[in-house]
Amino acid sequence: MVVKVETINNLTYHHSIMYITMSRKKIEQYGVIKRSLKGELTVEDVSNLISLSERHVYRLRAEVKKEGPKALVHKNKGKESNNKVQEKTRKKIVGFFDNKKHQDFKPGFTAEKLKENHHVHRSSETIRKIMIEEGIWKPKTKKTVDYRSRRKRKGHYGEMIQFDGSYHDWFEKGKKCCLLAGVDDSTGIIVHARFVKNENLQDISFYWNEYFLSHGKPFSIYLDKFSTYYNNLTENKKENLTQFQRMMKETDVKPIVAHSPQAKGRVERLFNTLQDRLIKEMRLKNIFTEEKANRYLVEEFLPEFNEKYGKAPLEKGNFHKKVSKEEKSLLPVILSKQSERLVQNDFCIRFKSRTFQLTKKQPSTVRKKERIIVEERMDGSMRIRLGDKYLNYKEIPPERESFLSEKDVPWILPANTKKENKKVEARVN
Repeated sequence: MVVKVETINNLTYHHSIMYITMSRKKIEQYGVIKRSLKGELTVEDVSNLISLSERHVYRLRAEVKKEGPKALVHKNKGKESNNKVQEKTRKKIVGFFDNKKHQDFKPGFTAEKLKENHHVHRSSETIRKIMIEEGIWKPKTKKTVDYRSRRKRKGHYGEMIQFDGSYHDWFEKGKKCCLLAGVDDSTGIIVHARFVKNENLQDISFYWNEYFLSHGKPFSIYLDKFSTYYNNLTENKKENLTQFQRMMKETDVKPIVAHSPQAKGRVERLFNTLQDRLIKEMRLKNIFTEEKANRYLVEEFLPEFNEKYGKAPLEKGNFHKKVSKEEKSLLPVILSKQSERLVQNDFCIRFKSRTFQLTKKQPSTVRKKERIIVEERMDGSMRIRLGDKYLNYKEIPPERESFLSEKDVPWILPANTKKENKKVEARVN
């Protein structure tokens, strides 16, 4: 309210002037209703012009006639909202960040923890506004990117698993380790996850061994062009499969290669989320080792995370294939790193700068220049195989190596009897 003072013929007049803020729409409504009150427009005309019922127009005419343009302004305008955060609650929210463990929490995660641990029930948007006002949170500006259309989700659970590894300082010790995770494309749930030292073949084999035994074999796996998974050689050499490609071929799982990180965006976005939420959850629970973290993932975090963020698949049915008893017994063989070597003339095998002597008694006939397979198992053990038979061997220390002439060595090591074979196979297995 503003008081205007005006002097005319030595007489002072006081005029009260009220300034009302109105939207363009309300100004147009006021002009039409004013014309109606002057008799220039009928109630029916006003109803059509401002898209209101005739009954509503009669009510507005009566209010405008009594109060003027103020009648069209909402009565709560200028008043404090009933939902305004009380000062006591606001101080509680701001005080939440006094704890060093909470200083990097984002608005959504903060809202969850305030509700869970401090009984403060406020939306993440309200928390976000308070954090911005207090200088705790700085909103990020979106960068312009090239247009990409989103690929439609697969229809069935287990039809495609997006798989990748993320190196990060997961335990906040200044040392990075790797989190391997597989996300179901149809539901968005984390089917399996595991902390490992590196994204090497041994740890990946161990991951998929756990996956197959717990969930079965998925129809396909979507992954990147990391050299462990994909042969990046020229076209004419693509018949040389990587160890991982061989493993998937033998387990009848189809690996699909993504040509960009955006193509497997669901697992990429998942790691961004986990680098925020999972780290803070483990910090609050004082989890700083791989062993405890892997147990926490299986027992608590994954079930809660999947229940909260998982979606129902478009189609019913599970595309995971069950692992038979025979397949379970073969998994250590299939998921081992397999290297081909040549039997030398003295029936020795050179592997990783080590020498292994084949013993005289073998379950299968072994000839010189025979091509055999060396298996490096997930548990760190090593086996030497010819066909489907595992050979007996012993390692020769470097200082005791002796190279025999061809005259002193037979051309073949004959197989044992059937009875002896059974004993050998039992001991090897």
